[in-house]
Amino acid sequence: MIREVTMPALSSTMTEGKIVTWKKQEGDAVSRSDILLVVESDKADMDVESFDEGILANILVSDGGSAPVGSVIALIAETEAEVAEAKKRAPSGTAAAPPAAAPAPVAAAPTPVSSGSNGGRLVASPNARRLAEQLGVDLASITGSGPGGRIVGEDVERAAASAKAPTPAPAAPAAKPAPAPAAAASGQPVAFSALQQAVNRNMEAALAIPAFRVGYTITTDAFDELHKSVKSKGVTVTTMLVKAVAITLAKHPLLFAAYSESGIRYHSAVNVAVAVAMEEGGLITPILRAADSKDLYTLAREWKDLVERARLKKLQPEEYTSGNFTLSNLGMFGVDRFDAIVPPGTSAILAIGAAKPTVVVTEAGHIAIQKQMQVNLSGDHRVFYGTDGARFLQDLALLIEQSPQQLTL
Repeated sequence: MIREVTMPALSSTMTEGKIVTWKKQEGDAVSRSDILLVVESDKADMDVESFDEGILANILVSDGGSAPVGSVIALIAETEAEVAEAKKRAPSGTAAAPPAAAPAPVAAAPTPVSSGSNGGRLVASPNARRLAEQLGVDLASITGSGPGGRIVGEDVERAAASAKAPTPAPAAPAAKPAPAPAAAASGQPVAFSALQQAVNRNMEAALAIPAFRVGYTITTDAFDELHKSVKSKGVTVTTMLVKAVAITLAKHPLLFAAYSESGIRYHSAVNVAVAVAMEEGGLITPILRAADSKDLYTLAREWKDLVERARLKKLQPEEYTSGNFTLSNLGMFGVDRFDAIVPPGTSAILAIGAAKPTVVVTEAGHIAIQKQMQVNLSGDHRVFYGTDGARFLQDLALLIEQSPQQLTL
């Protein structure tokens, strides 16, 4: 039987995928779970597995080509005798003689989790293998928590955390501005990338959110002193802000809830997304899950890994689509203040400006110089109101100004 390989949906918003490269070529034998190709989805390049085995007989969409989700991109023949029939299928959906056996659709699967031990063979997800190599963890020493004992990324992270103390990790460098394409010089339009198209769709959807904004000034002297003491351990200001926001959010469940037509949808975990600029243009929001319950050093390691893989377009969809509160920090660029757009599916985003020395009058009436930063909260007015946002910002300021040591507990 000749089977069809179709373009998979790698995210809930994906309507079209671009083929980065085929890992298997025509004539190659294919087994179940083999990586067939790499597909560029909205915001990541993902390995795509085969659900079937046989011979990759005909590639209908080549490297660099795009195809709608669900469309046929290749044919797999079960036997050598069927290869010639499969090759009669023309590429790009043009007419061709039908194969002798009716093709049965085979959903090409994005690489999720894999198995830990199967008949003596150690199998792990690509993400787990990559993390194991980065963190120096022996996969053979890990018991997988996935289906059938599969080793997943979290298994590797737990093994690494228990094996050694936190290691220094430098702050992630800011993305460099993307060079202007050659076509731009001639005034011709330059096509949006898949990432930029996804951002555009989100921004258009955000227009339907009745957003309001609340600003607050936070003194950061004590916060900055704490950062000096943990910087050598790989903790960035962004990581500290995530931790501070997560601790505060745990006391304000409305701030990380979401609007739905049937009512407000609350979340049990505080999953903080942080906007990261991409060199090709656009942005992505890697997510630190359950950020309020993790120690600062674990968050620092996770954030470093997420940023590195985000810029290599190696994040899994759940690593950038499951956030319920977002941070956007342009303070690293010296920006004083700005407003951010509430991402669809969430109810709030916090825009963070730079902390700068400021002349202030203290409560005792003295003139002093303190470092202060401006933060602006944008919120969905259907979910929470101005007083809710104000109380959240007030508690966040108290934590950062008076008790930042809580971040290290």
